[in-house]
Amino acid sequence: MSTGIFSIGVSGLGAAQLGLLTTEHNVVNASTPGYTRQRTVQATNIAINTGAGAIGQGVHVQTIERMYDKFLTAQVNTAQTQVSELDAYYSQIKQIDSMLADPNSGLSPALQNFFSGVQQVASNPSSLPARQSMISSAQTLATRFHSLDTRVQELADQVNGRITGAVTEINTFASQIADVNQRIVLSESGNGQPPNDLMDLRDQLLSELNKLIKVTTTTNSDGSTNVFVGSGQQLVIGSQVMEMAAIPSKADSSRVVVGLKTVGGIQELPESLINGGELGGLIDFRNESLDAVTNELGRDAASLALTFNAQHGLGQDLLGNISANASFVGGFFTVPDPKVIPNASNSTALPVGSLTATFTAPTAPTSPSFSGNFYTNLTTSNYQVQFGAAGAYTVTRLNDNQTVASGTGAGVIAFDGVDLNIAVVGASGDKFVLKPVSEAGRNIDIDSRIVSDPRLVAAAAPLRATPSQTNTGSMTVSQGIVGVGYSVAGLPITLTALAGGTLSGAPGAWTAVYSDGTTNSGPGNVALLNGGATLSKISFSGLSFDIAGTPATGDTFSLQRNTSGVQDGRNAVLFAKLQTQNTVAGGTATFQSAYARLVADNGIRTRETKVKLDAQGAVLDQAQATRDSLSAVNLDEEAANMLRFQQAYQASSKILEIGSKLFDTILSIS
Repeated sequence: MSTGIFSIGVSGLGAAQLGLLTTEHNVVNASTPGYTRQRTVQATNIAINTGAGAIGQGVHVQTIERMYDKFLTAQVNTAQTQVSELDAYYSQIKQIDSMLADPNSGLSPALQNFFSGVQQVASNPSSLPARQSMISSAQTLATRFHSLDTRVQELADQVNGRITGAVTEINTFASQIADVNQRIVLSESGNGQPPNDLMDLRDQLLSELNKLIKVTTTTNSDGSTNVFVGSGQQLVIGSQVMEMAAIPSKADSSRVVVGLKTVGGIQELPESLINGGELGGLIDFRNESLDAVTNELGRDAASLALTFNAQHGLGQDLLGNISANASFVGGFFTVPDPKVIPNASNSTALPVGSLTATFTAPTAPTSPSFSGNFYTNLTTSNYQVQFGAAGAYTVTRLNDNQTVASGTGAGVIAFDGVDLNIAVVGASGDKFVLKPVSEAGRNIDIDSRIVSDPRLVAAAAPLRATPSQTNTGSMTVSQGIVGVGYSVAGLPITLTALAGGTLSGAPGAWTAVYSDGTTNSGPGNVALLNGGATLSKISFSGLSFDIAGTPATGDTFSLQRNTSGVQDGRNAVLFAKLQTQNTVAGGTATFQSAYARLVADNGIRTRETKVKLDAQGAVLDQAQATRDSLSAVNLDEEAANMLRFQQAYQASSKILEIGSKLFDTILSIS
């Protein structure tokens, strides 16, 4: 009997001792990151069958288990990777939002100042100080574009650096997980019991890894864990690590992308597979916001330069030069051509594919009135040109993955405000990235010849109309406007009102517009009436003149080159109108409204990201609280457990004491 009492008492002491040790372990690790509360799992020893029935033989501890729930942990990890992704996105986009919305450093004030300078020239075209002021404000505007683009590029470099740093951290955590996997396998194979602290360490490493990139895991029969990224790409398999690498993109070396190291080299991962965590947030920010801001600023710069230059080219400078003169400077602004980047994996076998691009000339006001305004069809997208068999190619707009052009062989194709020149077709599979406006913002400038000589600003119009002083009728002829491709070679000419209601002197191919919108075309004399409608406009050779009133027979009007034009600011007036005309995005937005839309869209995206971050943070807090209710150490509960196991220990000691007394009594009887 006493032997049974001793064995039961000893088993109770052992169970109580393990309970105390486990409780103490919980208490001292209450603040340890990633620690999961542990508890002893007790079971009765096998009973001994007697004639009086089965007699219990005490207790034993089956195992020490973690208070762990895989589902709750997965919820926390899912919420955590989303929070990390949104936090990385928000920390970057809020910088852009602050930059764009700044009333002092934004683009709007510089645009307003520039067009104010233009209006000064229009009001006083002969003033060299006014012209110099316009040039200075244009230089300030260009500098503002440069500074905004520089800041955006600094963010791009920062993103590249953080991607590189994140990949380094991912590899470190992956190596540590593989090492812990190996230690867990060795531990479980040694005693068959779970190494709880090592498993906590691995879970904590997985949690930290999940903050960098979303991962999925599977558990092997030996206790090790496999880790996957993307759509199942292996990162950790047992104790083996497949390292990631931050490398220049084959499509664009200025961008750092993520790859997996394989036996055959580094395999670049599609960015669509990188989601969750800081890495996913950085890549999403670059693709959705950073590239959009870069290209929107570039589109504004390119559209400003192209439309302003188009109107400037229709004018006359203070020296009397027009487009037909070699010394005429038609372009006020300079802007770089679209950039074409060959993929690093393209074929190197001769002949090597060769592509260049230029901007399509802005859509111009049309004949015969030349009313309306210049505008560009540029978008904020980049494009991919991919070659197939036999020189076939497709051009895909990357913003919406729409095919915008296709064909076969060399030649020039036009789309979205760009002329793409395929000088040499690429081999099948070759790819090129076309970035029309990515560098326009950082490189827009003022033509150095105009900067050196303000007289070269083409503020005047190249023609004029002069009525004879002897005219007696009420007819008037406007000073005239010109369109793209105009010619003044046929000037001067004299329009003469003839008896019978016609005008003579108009050159061969003329077009007449009447008050009801109807038109007639030459050659010959121009009728003053078309039915009941009166002559309102006459145009020829890219020149257009408004006509009003009724002439007297013999009245004459001289249409001639504007040889002086010192006080003429008619073309500068058209410069100024560009500020309020829809010159951007296919004629749907002004310069300032396009920029305002960029500011608004970025502000909305910033606010949405912050709201999502706050909401997901609340989800994370709730998930952590639910998990912690099971897995976290509660010191009050542990204090109660310590008292319980202490009492159990004391009770088991008392059993041993009684057993000893009984044994002594039996010995004394004998």
